[in-house]
Amino acid sequence: MRGVAKIFAALSLAATALLADNTVTAVKVDADLSKIGCGSEVIKKSAKFSKIVLYPQTTVTLNDKKANELNKEAKAMVVDVAALYDGKNVAVIVRWPDSTKNVQKGYKSDVYADGFALQFATTPEDPSKLPYIGMGSDSRPVAIYLQKAVDKFYEPNGNGVVGYQVNPHNTNRFGESLKSFEKRVEALANRDYQKAFVSEGFRSMTEIKDGTASYNADMHYVEPKKIWGGMVVRPLKDEYADLSKGAFPVAVAVWDGEKLNRNGIKHLSSWIAVKLPVLGGEELVAAINEKVKGDVENGKELAMTNCASCHRWKGAQSAPMYMAPDLSNIGGQATAGYIRESIVDPNAVVVPGYNRNAHPNYQWYMTDDKGNRTSTMPPFDWLDKKSLDDLIAYMQTLKAEVEK
Repeated sequence: MRGVAKIFAALSLAATALLADNTVTAVKVDADLSKIGCGSEVIKKSAKFSKIVLYPQTTVTLNDKKANELNKEAKAMVVDVAALYDGKNVAVIVRWPDSTKNVQKGYKSDVYADGFALQFATTPEDPSKLPYIGMGSDSRPVAIYLQKAVDKFYEPNGNGVVGYQVNPHNTNRFGESLKSFEKRVEALANRDYQKAFVSEGFRSMTEIKDGTASYNADMHYVEPKKIWGGMVVRPLKDEYADLSKGAFPVAVAVWDGEKLNRNGIKHLSSWIAVKLPVLGGEELVAAINEKVKGDVENGKELAMTNCASCHRWKGAQSAPMYMAPDLSNIGGQATAGYIRESIVDPNAVVVPGYNRNAHPNYQWYMTDDKGNRTSTMPPFDWLDKKSLDDLIAYMQTLKAEVEK
């Protein structure tokens, strides 16, 4: 047993040496995490937060002039992330700054709520080939847990009950039917907007409604500090993701309702390695935190020669708008492995293009008679190792400044 303890200690030290910007160390606790909320004492006493940077999503642009203007030149934001572990469940806690509290009230098309989401990848066989951030990718599924700040609502209260609906705009405000309905809303209405999804590439995101997703999400605003706190607790292992291999990948997304954030307008992290207090996971930690050593200046020259004719990023704006994914924050939201794979095998992960009814129709992919998508980007597998490393090293520098 002493020998095993020594081995475990040595491995733990080795793992600690690997910890970098995108690693969170989970703390073992005795409490049953399935029963906690954001204000729980176990979080206050045990959680050890790490600083994680979230970058504005710039891959695509929504067809919303006002929202795009509000988020123009958006900077990166720093959030605090912690994880707790009780042997059966994992809790991931996020705290982020937000000077304005935005709560969704009613059903207005121009009002959006603050919110957050956590995305968990199923245990990857190859840590260098993680799913696409945000929606997963073919044969690389993810489980996504979404929480929004909402006022009470009763349509249809999650039970499929719609027969009691009353529209206040079509009813005398002092009518008995409206008073009766408002009492029912007060007694039965939902006050918590949390949903779970599975996704395996764009257009595949599906809400889990059959009760098989056992989880708890919570979100609360700390008025004096002007920060949101959010939390997702889920089993260490279920049919959607196995997080028990010593470390697991998770990504964080945050929406700011004040800036009309929704869908693709948000701040998004790269994959984060959550290291559990058990053996294993070192390869995943290393893959997520890989910083490629290369000649950045030569990489920039290669990018301008080979990439700038289709892609845009800060310092390279000659390509037509919407022709290909914007790479302005690729270095902040993608791992080195993802960048490498996208260069040499762009068909491995095909990302969605623009709504052809809203923007010029540049096809980012082609579809064969079986529905399989093929990227219109040619593979750059002819690059030698040094050139590839130089190009990746440069792309890892492409990211927004952090807001101070």
